Amino acid sequence: MTLAPLVVVVPLLGAAVLMGAGFLVPRRLADTVSIAVAAAVTTLATILLVDAWPGRLVVWLSGWHPRKGDLAIGIALTVDPLGAGLAVLVAALVTAALVFSWRYFDAVTPIFHALMLLFLAGMTGFCLTGDLFNLFVLFELMGVAAYALTGYKIEEKGPLQGALNFAITNSVGAFMVLLGIGLVYGRTGALNLAQIGRVLAGHHPDGLVIVAFALIACGFLVKAAAVPFHFWLADAHAVAPVPVCVLLSGVMVPLGLYAVARVYWTAFSGAIAPEHALQVLLVVVGAIGAVAGSVMCFLERHLKRLLAFSTVSHTGLFLVGIGILDVDGASGTALFVVAHGCLKAALFLLVGIVAHRLGTIDELDLRGRGRHLPLLGIALAVGGLALASLPPFGPWRAKAMVEEAASHAGYWWIPALFALCSALTGGAVLRATARIFLGWGPAAAPDPGEQEEEAGSDEPETSGRHDRTPATMWAPAGVLLLAGLAAGLVAPLRDGIHLAAARLVDRAHYAAAVLDGAHGTGPIPAAAGGPHLASYLYAVASVVGAGLAAALALERIRLRPPAAVRRGAEAVVAALRGLHSGQVGDYVTWLTAGAAAFGGLLALAVR
Repeated sequence: MTLAPLVVVVPLLGAAVLMGAGFLVPRRLADTVSIAVAAAVTTLATILLVDAWPGRLVVWLSGWHPRKGDLAIGIALTVDPLGAGLAVLVAALVTAALVFSWRYFDAVTPIFHALMLLFLAGMTGFCLTGDLFNLFVLFELMGVAAYALTGYKIEEKGPLQGALNFAITNSVGAFMVLLGIGLVYGRTGALNLAQIGRVLAGHHPDGLVIVAFALIACGFLVKAAAVPFHFWLADAHAVAPVPVCVLLSGVMVPLGLYAVARVYWTAFSGAIAPEHALQVLLVVVGAIGAVAGSVMCFLERHLKRLLAFSTVSHTGLFLVGIGILDVDGASGTALFVVAHGCLKAALFLLVGIVAHRLGTIDELDLRGRGRHLPLLGIALAVGGLALASLPPFGPWRAKAMVEEAASHAGYWWIPALFALCSALTGGAVLRATARIFLGWGPAAAPDPGEQEEEAGSDEPETSGRHDRTPATMWAPAGVLLLAGLAAGLVAPLRDGIHLAAARLVDRAHYAAAVLDGAHGTGPIPAAAGGPHLASYLYAVASVVGAGLAAALALERIRLRPPAAVRRGAEAVVAALRGLHSGQVGDYVTWLTAGAAAFGGLLALAVR
């Protein structure tokens, strides 16, 4: 139990040492220290996961235990299987990113390593805290490190603009969370999540409670890059170093959704019941985001932006799973997060290898230049097929679980929507792979609007071209790709994630463990059965659709749609690109409008 604070303290100490003494030691020693610290945190988090498996571990920092009947004043780390499992995923991806960085950068200062460890400390603490205010503080610690890492090449215009867009929009989201916390504290006098849940339980939600939840949810949805709060994500990914993109898409974005789920089930579910109207709101918002992200993903030619919009689409899919508001939806989403985190991290590392070997990550500029790198092309193609939900691998199995939970809840159209989004995101990766490694598709330059959109976002992160790929770059990419594929094949992992999801939604036993020191757990609902035939059929449609979409984009299949259809499609594309203007004022406007719409619809849904 005493290990829980160490997963935050150890990386903080490592960051402090590297900042204080890093300039006195060689670069390779700084690499070694940072990798060792991240690996140690991975080990500590794994031990915590094992210890927390029978129930929950509650650690009151400085011994400030609540007295029975009194408000909890101290700060608690509440370690349950879901939080500990996310901490393991976070630490493992940071370790992989640091190993990849060993030979990826030609030159890097200890500031980079210190910021990565600071990022790690914020994320692991965020996964384990049981205090609402500290949830905010730790996400902001994570955010500050992420802003600095995004703008690491601060001498260039692109990283500076991307980091500023990232920082400003996310700071607005943080302000929303802080306002919501203030309202909750004013109503309950508590900041501990369990205490808040116990005070609010059984009371009809008035305007203050609804506004508080709307502000907190929207603030964390900004962090999660859910539409319409997503505009910062592609700009940040376009300019952030590849190892940083691994963390932004692989874990930081899912943690924003984890915060929404954790705060709702632990603090607000007793007042804002998981009724149908709230389900509809969350599922529809997620569905819109999934479609918008997949369309933008397919329109992209800059590989990091392409993967970033794929993450936006998956954020929408995750929100649909969370929005079902039951154990099956939560467990499917949790497995989806694990599979997606490993797979998306692997894809970003593979794109980093493309940049390392070929000097650019613009799909059109790379046409045919990867023919001498067949293994890299095969790995990217496998990743694209996995994004397209190829059975029986991890993303497909998780997606099938969410689809079946949605169908049982009455959302019969969700499987078709998931198949469409998977076909577009997977097809985008397959198209890029075929163009780069097979030389398929026209050699035309991008249109002027696309050139303007991506200006300054394709600066090389390494100098010159390289004639080989070091093992320290291949190994983490390969391991993560295999882990993402295998996530859905391991039955104990699926069963464990179902147990973790059941603990997440069990507000009463969570509060009893935290506030009363109880050791029992609630009953674990039986997991849903294996995938139905429909899940396989939708997967086939998704994979075939991805191949057809890639073939159409590469002109391997020629269609001549009617002029009216073509003009309509061009108008939609122009409108979508116009929304992603790169201007932070536009992004904040859409963020504000989205928050107002979400809050208004939430009030209508639950009153």
